[in-house]
Amino acid sequence: MATLLLFVGLIALILINVPIAIALGIVAIVAMVASGGLDAVVNLPLVMYQGSTNFPLIAIPLFCLAGAIMNAAGISRRLIAFASALLGFIRGGLAMVNIGASMFFAEISGSAVADVAAIGSILIPAMEKKGYPKAFAAAVTSSAASLAIIIPPSNPMILYAAMADTSVVQLFVAGIVPGVIGGLAMMALAYWFAVRYHYPVEETFRLKRLWQTFKDAWLAFLLPVIILGGIFSGLVTATEGAGLAVVAAILIGLAYRELDWQHLRHAIIDGGIQTAVVMLLVATSALLGTYLTEAQVPQELAHAMSSWTSNPYVVLAVLNVFFLIIGFFLHSAAAIILVVPIVMPLVNAVGIDPVHFGLIVTLNLAIGQQTPPVASVLMVACSIAKADIWEVTKVNVYFIAALLLVLILVTYVPIVPMGLVHLFYQ
Repeated sequence: MATLLLFVGLIALILINVPIAIALGIVAIVAMVASGGLDAVVNLPLVMYQGSTNFPLIAIPLFCLAGAIMNAAGISRRLIAFASALLGFIRGGLAMVNIGASMFFAEISGSAVADVAAIGSILIPAMEKKGYPKAFAAAVTSSAASLAIIIPPSNPMILYAAMADTSVVQLFVAGIVPGVIGGLAMMALAYWFAVRYHYPVEETFRLKRLWQTFKDAWLAFLLPVIILGGIFSGLVTATEGAGLAVVAAILIGLAYRELDWQHLRHAIIDGGIQTAVVMLLVATSALLGTYLTEAQVPQELAHAMSSWTSNPYVVLAVLNVFFLIIGFFLHSAAAIILVVPIVMPLVNAVGIDPVHFGLIVTLNLAIGQQTPPVASVLMVACSIAKADIWEVTKVNVYFIAALLLVLILVTYVPIVPMGLVHLFYQ
């Protein structure tokens, strides 16, 4: 009963626009004082400090910074030019360029919001000028950007690994195949739209143009090789790989002679703000996690669920629905921090691989970024396009369906996410 009141209080605070991190802290402190008296307050600073000093979490602001530098240094523009030369001859090719550029940008930033801001600011106006409907341009950009939290490196994966105490590198490897499948599915859907509604052909295919854009962007292609190659080979950890990404982005930006101090300063400030938001969430969630652990809520949930069914696929179906609903109302970081520690005992009890489950959680939250009322990535895309969110959603529902199909595939055909993990790590 006390736990139910705790979550009702949390939802009530969120609904009246209290910041999620503050709401978590308030309900956790009230619950701890109610159960343990004022003596429990003495340990609050220590619990918050220990919860937020997790080394893997340092990778999140570093990948965000690398993405910001990449955009400021003109790297994004060069990648888009190459993708346009490669795919622009196909009907609806500019939409495919959008998806392809997002998939590549995802390999550096790890953030869907950073992806949609960088790619959308360039390609949404370009698509409108070519005659694409505003709603379609925003929908493609928004959905493609969510691939950034499926394709490695991924900030939500880093956060999940910290919360679930599992391997972030194996999570990165598991995200490769689902991310590529999601991208190809969106490209096929974009082509279907283009044929049905007679969207334009961007440009004729010219090998000379392709070679020119490749030469202009070849330094940018080194970024994922350096970052992911270092991480997957075991030469660096994910956190060290994030630092390597920042250094490589700066050096490539300087080589292109487009990176100045003003852009770098702005990127550093943005990275600091994002870090502060995430770390405050982590710190206050540690308080709630301590209370729930002492009250044995996760263990009771695991026992109740496993007594009802021990079939892992049934459990995954229930958790999929749960995370899809949570994604309507919570940002990905908040959902991971709040829910993952509670459900992990259940996941372990029925024998679900935590890496496999991490991909399922990540995909659910990618869909949540596209579904109102929160829809953080969709909101950014609509803001750039100056489009009504509900008009965009009417188009975006098709791309959400593609992500749902990938989610079902990942959930019930484990070899899709886990094939490469088993190949390289078992």
